[in-house]
Amino acid sequence: MKRTLLIVRHGQTTWNVEHRLPGQLPGVALTENGREQAARLAESLSVLPISSIISSPLERARDTAAYLAEGRNVEIQFEPDLMDTNVGEWAGKVIDDLSKNDPAWKAYVKDPTVAPEGIETFPQVQRRVVAAIERWLTHDDIGAYPVFVAHADVVKLLVAYYTGLEAGRAGTLMIDNASVSLIELEDSQRPRMLAIGWSPRPGWLKPPLPEAQAQTQKPEAETQEQEAGEQKT
Repeated sequence: MKRTLLIVRHGQTTWNVEHRLPGQLPGVALTENGREQAARLAESLSVLPISSIISSPLERARDTAAYLAEGRNVEIQFEPDLMDTNVGEWAGKVIDDLSKNDPAWKAYVKDPTVAPEGIETFPQVQRRVVAAIERWLTHDDIGAYPVFVAHADVVKLLVAYYTGLEAGRAGTLMIDNASVSLIELEDSQRPRMLAIGWSPRPGWLKPPLPEAQAQTQKPEAETQEQEAGEQKT
């Protein structure tokens, strides 16, 4: 059976705006912009015959899934193994503070295949989320167009798995809030990536800054580190 998997990242949250790591903490809500992002994505995907919606149970994913379910005779189902990376004691911390004061965080951003005790590595997260997807794919009743709503790390690591990219390099992918990655699976054929991190209004699509203003921005290494952290939200 041919299936087209739609892997969706949740809309913008209050903690995305604050550059704060949520990990698996509950109670992280979508912003008004995040709700608008989710609604736009749902409208864009209305042309597809979405057959099921499986979501991380965390609020930001669950609330995004609700927009995708509107107007469809589809019940949202929840999968705990689609939850965000468990970042342990870093959950709730501001990324800038970690970047300035925590060498272990800086090392983790540089190489997420190694982590302190109590923190999930990228390979561990990948094994967890791939196993969850494969379990759901054994259920014929999820249909040909199942949607899985999750988090940036989860989406990156699923894309990495289906494209053959090493888990440790998944952080090089950019996955927008309220974006969708489409993966086509059919019998024993190789997976086909139809889209990676597509959104109706991509966050990276911004006019270039004037040269004088660009020179006042953060140094490139610091910016990359912060973006890597933000993508863990």
